[in-house]
Amino acid sequence: MKSIRKSTGTGLTSKLIRYFILMCFSLIALFPIILVLMNSLKSRIGIFSAPLKFPGPETFSLVGYKTVFLRSNFALYLGNSLIVTLVSLALILFFGAMAAWALSEYRFRGNRQLGLYLALGIMIPIRLGTVSILRLVVSMGLANTLASLILVYIAQGLPLTIFILLQFMAQIPTGLKDAGRIDGASEYRIFFLILPMVRPALATVAVFTMMPIWNDLWFPLILAPGESTKTIILGAQQFLGQFVTNWNAVLSALTLAMLPVVTLYIIFSKQLIRGLTAGAIKS
Repeated sequence: MKSIRKSTGTGLTSKLIRYFILMCFSLIALFPIILVLMNSLKSRIGIFSAPLKFPGPETFSLVGYKTVFLRSNFALYLGNSLIVTLVSLALILFFGAMAAWALSEYRFRGNRQLGLYLALGIMIPIRLGTVSILRLVVSMGLANTLASLILVYIAQGLPLTIFILLQFMAQIPTGLKDAGRIDGASEYRIFFLILPMVRPALATVAVFTMMPIWNDLWFPLILAPGESTKTIILGAQQFLGQFVTNWNAVLSALTLAMLPVVTLYIIFSKQLIRGLTAGAIKS
């Protein structure tokens, strides 16, 4: 009985230690978000006098949010970012999954070389070709359009998507796919049947692909800087001046820009953890 109690107490202590460590790391990870949120609810004096304190009766102010909504087309910027991000994500996942399926399922000459070629996009930053991309966009008549951003982000996200999904597609049992073929299912039908089996990988790719697209300033500034095509991150830059910066508006805009990313992470957190830890533990 004493040994059972001792083992139970040891197990409870180890769980408490793990929870404590997890909470510490969570607080460290969330600290920048909490800091931006707190200071977005302060007056300018409160931001500079006590940046690490919660907003109180003397420092609480919504002037930043009022400035964002009254002096900018925030709803338009948010809509542009949502359109670009969601459309890009949908096409990246769809085409990336199809390419990964083809490379993992069908054996042909140059299969491995084609996979390595597609993976080169992970090692070579797409921004190195900014000048060529700009010339191509202008020649196609897509300057100052959301379509130009979507095409660039698809090209940016496909290499990593194919590389990750290829590993998951290769782990699907061959017998399952052969059973579908014996039953007369087409290759497209089999593809859509096995797609839910790689849902954790899809969620992982979606989260890691969404953040660079949503937070990007480079390509919106170069390819679509017009007022009607500004994204939310580019729109927030109007409050940053060479001599004067409206920090209330900047922090408020950044807080509003973080909400969709945090929401997506919360929704897909379970699938994201499964995708990251797949294969790490063998039963």
